[in-house]
Amino acid sequence: MSVLTRDEAQTRAQLLDVHRYTIDLDLTTGEETFDSRTVIHFTARAAGDTFVELKPAELRSVTLDGQPIDPESLVENRLALTGLAAGEHELRVDAEMRYSRTGEGMHRFTDPTDGETYLYTQLFMEDVQRVFAAFDQPDLKAVFELSVTAPEGWTVLGNGVATQGDDGIWTCAPTPPLATYFVAVAAGPWHSVRTEHAGLPFGLHCRRSLAPYLDADADEILEITRQCYDRYHEKFEEPYPFDSYDQAFVPEFNAGAMENPGLVTFRDEFVYRSAVTDTERQTRAMVIAHEMAHMWFGDLVTLKWWDDIWLNESFAEYMGYQTLTEATRFTDTWVDFGIGRKSWGYDADQRPSTHPVAPDPDAVPDTASAMLNFDGISYAKGASALRQLVTWLGEKDFLAGINTHFARHKFGNATLADFIDSLAGATDRDVHGWAESWLRTTGVDTLTPTIAESEGTWSLTVARDGSRPHRIAVGAYDTDPVETDRLVLRDHLELDIPQNGSGPHPGRRPALVVLNDGDASYAKVRLDAPSWDTAVRSLSGIPDPLTRAVVWNAARDMVRDDELAPAAYLEAARAHLPRESDLAVVQGVLAFASTQLANRYLPADERPAALGALRGICRDLLRRTEDGSEPGLRLTAVRHFIDAASQPETLQEWFGDGSVPGGPELDPELRWRILYRLAVLGATDDAAIAAELDRDPSATGQEGAARCRAALPTAEAKAAAWQRLFTTDSLSNYLFTATAQGFWQPEQADLVREYVPRFYEDVVSLAARRGPAIAEAAGRYAFPLHAVDTETLNLGEECLREADMIPALRRKLADQLDDLRRALRVRGA
Repeated sequence: MSVLTRDEAQTRAQLLDVHRYTIDLDLTTGEETFDSRTVIHFTARAAGDTFVELKPAELRSVTLDGQPIDPESLVENRLALTGLAAGEHELRVDAEMRYSRTGEGMHRFTDPTDGETYLYTQLFMEDVQRVFAAFDQPDLKAVFELSVTAPEGWTVLGNGVATQGDDGIWTCAPTPPLATYFVAVAAGPWHSVRTEHAGLPFGLHCRRSLAPYLDADADEILEITRQCYDRYHEKFEEPYPFDSYDQAFVPEFNAGAMENPGLVTFRDEFVYRSAVTDTERQTRAMVIAHEMAHMWFGDLVTLKWWDDIWLNESFAEYMGYQTLTEATRFTDTWVDFGIGRKSWGYDADQRPSTHPVAPDPDAVPDTASAMLNFDGISYAKGASALRQLVTWLGEKDFLAGINTHFARHKFGNATLADFIDSLAGATDRDVHGWAESWLRTTGVDTLTPTIAESEGTWSLTVARDGSRPHRIAVGAYDTDPVETDRLVLRDHLELDIPQNGSGPHPGRRPALVVLNDGDASYAKVRLDAPSWDTAVRSLSGIPDPLTRAVVWNAARDMVRDDELAPAAYLEAARAHLPRESDLAVVQGVLAFASTQLANRYLPADERPAALGALRGICRDLLRRTEDGSEPGLRLTAVRHFIDAASQPETLQEWFGDGSVPGGPELDPELRWRILYRLAVLGATDDAAIAAELDRDPSATGQEGAARCRAALPTAEAKAAAWQRLFTTDSLSNYLFTATAQGFWQPEQADLVREYVPRFYEDVVSLAARRGPAIAEAAGRYAFPLHAVDTETLNLGEECLREADMIPALRRKLADQLDDLRRALRVRGA
């Protein structure tokens, strides 16, 4: 299919003014396709030629101003409109469109629990063309009028309030001007919870089989929604711009959520069927806050071209965490961001595929290249940059600039230059210079302290490896004279980097000096030797969890940069996690220790000891939580103990008893988790998996069974899983991911060795057949992560050189191979 280039979009935007789409969808025509009829009213500013996009199963008819256009003139996804006269035009398109099983376009899902079917759209980037004909680019906004014919008993949701007429057809209220990729429909026998707030209808929606779980959490979700809505209205002068606010939790959703105006779609894993930690509830709340922020930044004011996607995502990411902290019970969200989210940006920014937060427009020449920038840089690094901007600029001036931006560009489009101009008008600081330093550059700065003592005073200098200015706090900590395993804050210093030093300060040097204390900037920080020695002794005794997160991140970065042995990180975790009080820190450190250290950075012969250390941490946490006072911490320990088990006996005992001694009882998530680990260890079989699926036939159960079957350590199981992944093309996006997750296991390296070269042979054709969403899943989950050796690297590099692959796969493989090189360096250090 042809991709839209930036030059083509600019040419079309100069020619056309699109006024209104009238779209009629018929969802009653069968299980494979639906009918789509579109009328587009637009004006040509001058005589000329252009094109409209769609990807139909069958194009039945097209008329332009009443004159037929031959449907056979559709070339790939483009229908030429030639000889347009200046003035108003009407285009009519009647097509049959295919349902999707990959989360792109109109996704169709049948719930295995009760047989009910649900549909929803995900129209981001180019996928609107899978649902209706459109001039598909973000700066050709228009009003959308949508009607839907749906099966009896279904409810239809859309961007505007949807009502059902006497003829059974659902009609959505006309929208304000929207970009094409924001149009949304969700249809099915939804379970709904409805209320009103600030005069607007609010709704929550999920599959009927999830109704009890949504009902259990509806008060919490709606409270978060109301709190964020009210806080944004305190921050933003422009009111919420749409007529309702629905949040639909939909199945097999590829992203976390999508900011469709008036109808936000979320992956329905956020409707919790099993026990979760409070940090996981905080993550759900953050996504709610993030998507609501998009109603202003993204929906009300939309990017002109995809080079400015960071304007959407970085802003929503920053506002999501900050507003949650200000308006809800989740007051430590920046800890979770620092330990669990920020590394996504750091890691992406150190790969060859890195790019500026705001890339040069010429670096995003088409939609295929734009899709590659939905990564940790556009989200986590961009949010970190905005947090640093607020630290440097001040929140008052930042919000003043934001509100100017909304007022100037509401219901229109804007660029980075527009955004910076709005900020510059609110301050006398050089915002343009800041933007050049922070938004137009790549890579991560590294800040290294040097502490000197002289005649009862101490001084600090900071070396910067990089180019950005930083405003940071420096924490100076002493050992508590009474509780010697704890630290107390002596002083907080404010520094602008580059600088000529800080001090002299009275007294001996502190026991621990932490750069970027509070984590308000985006940089790797180092600890000097005495500070690291103090951290090894007293890390869990640092009083503030955000400071502890900064220190843990420093240790993580030192491991990745060959400056700290993985075993030393594990020793620190073994010493301090059993005493750690912040759940996000525990989860973040355990995640890095298990997925990176044990599985990749340590040689295979050292892995059993690493798993033993992880089990030791978990046992200590289980003993600490026996009184039931910290259920989230106990659940975290149980999960990681299961994942680190090397022998099956304890897991088999828990599984047979239906509970962990002292709790918790095994809910579906824990039962599938145990069964998965038993499958890896060769301590279960397909009959046991089938029995568990009979017990839990839900969509999550289907995924659990697929994961377990792929993990069984037999040649037959691996061959069957490979066939499902790379040959049949019948797996949905979620079942593909589950199967891929189960396939490769470090414990089974010899069994799957023959499949490593086959991966590179088969993944290229798979991606070409099934498209970007499956290509992304294959590159992420079907890649042989366990195979940390030069042979795997050489095979991958040859594949990148020789194979003709779609951009989504090329980017993912390039990133995976760079991570593999890093793992090899760490192993060789």
